[in-house]
Amino acid sequence: MSLAQAQCEACSADAPKVTDDELAELSREIPEWNIEVRDDHKELERVYLFKNFRHALAFTNAVGAIAEEVDHHPALVTEWGKVTVTWWSHEVRGLHRNDFIMAARTDALNASTEGRK
Repeated sequence: MSLAQAQCEACSADAPKVTDDELAELSREIPEWNIEVRDDHKELERVYLFKNFRHALAFTNAVGAIAEEVDHHPALVTEWGKVTVTWWSHEVRGLHRNDFIMAARTDALNASTEGRK
């Protein structure tokens, strides 16, 4: 089963963050994502490029819809021709397997989005 098809699990403050070994393994499945460290925790981030603002906004709304389905929400910055998506688990103050699942789903969504560059 691909990471994008995996199921997210309920996440609470005591849920385990991904280990360094898991981080290395899961990162291989989403190679275009960067690990960013902010406020002492790790986050997954990727920039998607589009032909114009309308396409970028449509993608932002589509990401919002898949986030709502699992009640796990990214930071989304929408600009002309560009959307920056950042996943991390607020509850655990870092990365959980759910973040990698949602990053993979975001990539899958992008593959079928109109107006991408």
